[in-house]
Amino acid sequence: MKLLNRTKSYLRKPEHVILLGLSIILVYLILLPLFSVVNDTFLVHSSELRRIRGAEAGDYTFYHWINIFTGKFSQNLFYKPLINTILVALVTVLISLGIGGTFAWLVTRTDIKYKNIISGLFILPYIMPSWTLAMAWLNFFKNSNVGGAPGLFTALTGIGTANWFAYGFFPITIVLGMHYAPFAYILIGGILRNMDANLEEAAQILKATRFQILRKITIPIVLPAVLSTFLLVFSSAISAFAVPAFLGTPVRFQVLTTQLFRTINGTSPGYGYLIALVMIIIGSLILTINQMIIGNRKTFTTITGKSSNISLVKLKRLRNPVSGFVMMMLLVISIFPLITFSIESFLMEEGNYALDNFTSVFWIGEGSPDIANGEPGILRNKYVLKGLWNSFSLSVLVSIIAGTAGILIGYAVVKKRGTFTANSLDKLSFFPYLIPSMAFGAIYLSMFAISRGIIPSLYGSFTILILIGSVKYLPFASRAGINAVFQLGNEIEEAAIIFGVSWWKRMALIIIPIQKASFMSGFLLPFISSMRELSLFILLVTPSTNLLTTMLFQYNEKGWDQYANSIILLIVLIAISSTFLINKITGASIDKGIGG
Repeated sequence: MKLLNRTKSYLRKPEHVILLGLSIILVYLILLPLFSVVNDTFLVHSSELRRIRGAEAGDYTFYHWINIFTGKFSQNLFYKPLINTILVALVTVLISLGIGGTFAWLVTRTDIKYKNIISGLFILPYIMPSWTLAMAWLNFFKNSNVGGAPGLFTALTGIGTANWFAYGFFPITIVLGMHYAPFAYILIGGILRNMDANLEEAAQILKATRFQILRKITIPIVLPAVLSTFLLVFSSAISAFAVPAFLGTPVRFQVLTTQLFRTINGTSPGYGYLIALVMIIIGSLILTINQMIIGNRKTFTTITGKSSNISLVKLKRLRNPVSGFVMMMLLVISIFPLITFSIESFLMEEGNYALDNFTSVFWIGEGSPDIANGEPGILRNKYVLKGLWNSFSLSVLVSIIAGTAGILIGYAVVKKRGTFTANSLDKLSFFPYLIPSMAFGAIYLSMFAISRGIIPSLYGSFTILILIGSVKYLPFASRAGINAVFQLGNEIEEAAIIFGVSWWKRMALIIIPIQKASFMSGFLLPFISSMRELSLFILLVTPSTNLLTTMLFQYNEKGWDQYANSIILLIVLIAISSTFLINKITGASIDKGIGG
């Protein structure tokens, strides 16, 4: 009886109900699927019966573990893609740190011109999906050696590009490096912007040279941000799928994500689940190290109550040339890809850039048997329009579910902060961020492809896309919710409790209206991420649940590049518009405080 009364008393507080309910839901949606993936690495799958003689579907075996690590095909199956993945990630980190760090220093520590414009343009490649730069690279540098028409570069110069330059390792690292360079720009730029000017002033008084100040003061101060950027970019590059798929497939350059996609969609799903498990372990280790570094940074003081006037480096005669070069480079990276997409989407015959070869059939054409098997233009194509509706509906539902859950998690975690249940829910809601998107898709394929108890099979349904999107982007929403509630004083809600205001009214009339701008980002960030996502959904979509991003991938595989380029423009327009909307509604900008 005493236990029952304690339970009733515990559940009378809304934060306790939220902690308990969401913990149970997230354990089922995050932790149990992990066990399912581990289990599937030991199971014989129906598509593997021809190779595993004498076995039946559902039998337990060490076949996948033995073959992928020690088998005669393990080199091409696992080790070569693993080495490729690590090399790609390392070079991507170097490129992103070099470019992002240099731009951050130029904007924050020199008198370079056009700072606000540079800051806005530099963030644009990150706002756009990573594969847009990959498609732009193909549009400009593709050659006829692998098949198909040459790109704009060959058309303009008459020079054919080499395979190593057009496809494979080199362009993958360049594109990923440019896409993730804003990580370095934001993290390093924020440190440089807020660094106490007294440190440099003291060094100058002691007659230290600019190089000595850079080496002994600036670099040590930004080192934690550099290490954090290194780990974040390394982890993101390891989980990248679309860029290696677009640029590596023509020359059979495999990384772990493309190998995972190939094996799960082929006749070796057991290998795919094992690769997914390896990726989860790598991602978790990297981001755990990153959290440790961030924790150490808390005591690394770079901001004081003293002078904050930054002594800018005078570029003098180099100011105009450097400013012009930087602006030209950013226009090439940020604006030129959009131009190539537009041009390529209007070409009747690829590689022919004469004015009489331009057409609008890929946008508004009714369809012709001699063009892509009669596929209509994307604005009249019922499948593309359905994909657009699916993408928009999915993004809205994911944002509502993730955003609402983020508010509830923020409320409960802050109200019960320091307790075991609050800390557990906080870490559990962040855990999906540790799992690479492609591996997360494999997890849900393993968990929900078959019926389990009262839960029916969800494969091929829209529900599984909503579930995985909501869980994967929950970290964004929960961080926004926790930060928003942390900013509220307890006395605001306590005053309402004294007057007998119910919890629902306190949330609807007090807490949410006060922090609506912060909470709104918890809804809009999942919307943008879901709208441009490919890796997370590619293993789970079917023809009836196709999205714009997955249709783009399918059109690209079929060689229907004009349709693919048209769809890219639609997606980029939606991504940029949504980001602009976030900025207008919340006043937030990911480069805020760096530029200008």
